[in-house]
Amino acid sequence: MHGPANAAPLDHGDWIAAAERWLRRIVEIPAALLVAAEVVILFAGICARSLHRPIIWTDELASILFLWLAMLGSVVAIQRGEHMRLTFVVGSLSKRAQAWCETLAIGAIFVFLTLMLHAAYDYTEDQSFVEMPALGWPGTIRALAVPVGFAAALLSCSLRLARHGIADLIGVGLVLGAFVLLLTLAAPALTAMGNWSLLVFFVGLLGAGVISGVPIAFSFALATCAYLLTVTSTPLTIVVGRMDEGMSGLILLAIPLFVLLGQLVEATGMARVMVAFLASLLGHVRAGMSYVLLGAMLLVSGISGSKTADMAAVAPVLFPEMRRRGMKDGELLSLLAASGAMSETIPPSIVLIAIASVTGVSIAALFTAGILPALVLAVVLALVARYRAGTEEDSIVVPRAPAAVVAKTLAVALPALLLPFLIRTAVVEGVATATEVSTIGIAYSLVLGLVIYRGGLSWRAALPMLARTASLSGAILFIVGAASAMAWALTQSGFSHDLARAMAGVPGGQFGFLLISVIAFMVLGSLLEGIPAIVLFGPLLFPIAHQFGVNEVHYSMIVILAMGIGLFAPPFGLCYYAACIIGQVPPEAGMRRIWIYLGSLFLGLLVLTFVPWFSTVFL
Repeated sequence: MHGPANAAPLDHGDWIAAAERWLRRIVEIPAALLVAAEVVILFAGICARSLHRPIIWTDELASILFLWLAMLGSVVAIQRGEHMRLTFVVGSLSKRAQAWCETLAIGAIFVFLTLMLHAAYDYTEDQSFVEMPALGWPGTIRALAVPVGFAAALLSCSLRLARHGIADLIGVGLVLGAFVLLLTLAAPALTAMGNWSLLVFFVGLLGAGVISGVPIAFSFALATCAYLLTVTSTPLTIVVGRMDEGMSGLILLAIPLFVLLGQLVEATGMARVMVAFLASLLGHVRAGMSYVLLGAMLLVSGISGSKTADMAAVAPVLFPEMRRRGMKDGELLSLLAASGAMSETIPPSIVLIAIASVTGVSIAALFTAGILPALVLAVVLALVARYRAGTEEDSIVVPRAPAAVVAKTLAVALPALLLPFLIRTAVVEGVATATEVSTIGIAYSLVLGLVIYRGGLSWRAALPMLARTASLSGAILFIVGAASAMAWALTQSGFSHDLARAMAGVPGGQFGFLLISVIAFMVLGSLLEGIPAIVLFGPLLFPIAHQFGVNEVHYSMIVILAMGIGLFAPPFGLCYYAACIIGQVPPEAGMRRIWIYLGSLFLGLLVLTFVPWFSTVFL
């Protein structure tokens, strides 16, 4: 069969667009189904255990599907451009230079995937000798996710590169080729440098990649591969194995499930009714809407686990009314970003889950300890907000809501308000693990959405929501995997021992160590994003903290909050720009106003750092 004679042939761009659409469907649909399957499997395991008829293979099957979800999700993140990256420097360049840097970023990913494809195949072959104890399946079924994911990502990168101009492609090829040639020629000298060569790879090369807009995960992975290939004889299959190990901790399965839960909270309107109750209670007082925003962030953080999801659930509901009351866009943005940093330790924070995964600290202890430090910082921000309200708000008199209205909004919001307490109680009391409790939260949210807050859910929205969950989760998990491989390389080089000696000798003993940790994690949070900083330096610094007699849960609170301040601090903090996008406020609007909030958070953090009682009183 032939088409109509007058049908225009597809041009080059149309073919690429059509191929990208088909590849996106081929990857997104299985990734979305894997998210749904994980929820069903884990929830079935909880139900069976509660009936005293446990299913022994649920965790094993969940682990197999989890690696597939992580790899396919990371491919979806490549297709959507959602891998975390530093855009401040590139964003200040001309349009022409930005296009070249975009080609460089995709080209760097392409080079990494090309390097790793054969190593991933070898790793899969090695896993064929492993048999899963409960299911009896060969390890190949699970490990095959890695080469399949790399191959799909490589194809996606090829299609994206095909959209770029020949001049850009040649230029990027020459730059990357020059790097390879330079490292090859310098290999003997770099090897002779010993551990000083780490600066070349993990400061110079890694820094160049991050600043030029290469996604952070791939900058980590490329720096690690370059180091191993240049100055060691270690095969790249080790990198694949370490990435697999880093991404496969079952506790990390909580990440996609809490990301999904955060989307459900927004879609069902649960966040909206909680905010409405707080507004009826506090909206009439001076700085009342600022208090509502802070309270809403504390409540929503206890559900979604994701800072971006928290801000997306709260800001669109509150910003219109706050603007009507005279608050400037820069003030709104500053308060939103600061509240995101403030609430980093509210369980079930994804960073809490990550730190428990890499350091072995009890997740129940972290969930218990995380609430009071966040409340202290919320009080600090509330004081600043009240001070700022005198200059920001117009003289709009808002009447106090009648008691009947407060009671009505409370009655409507009460089922939603119970969800954060349900999550925390289930983990702390040992009813369910941090991973399992997310499925309880999802089931609870679905019931509320379908029975009480009707109208917010639809079957049409399910697939995009699941695909979005897979993409965000894949981006996070790939960072964890790449950072795990990099941390292994640093440990094998002897860097961890050198760092331990250096940190043990800091002046001021425990006081000096804690102060340096605060400053270091603020910088790391700003430059590297939170989770990679935790994965990289958590296993190195926590043993040193133990030597100084610092409680590991207390130290966790300190580094997470310090990292959060850096994460929301302009000009480099990634989440600052996420707050700009969600609040629809230009970044420059908050560049000056935010510092009073971040400075107050820093002073509050110093109090929390040197008064461990706030972190340990409930343990």
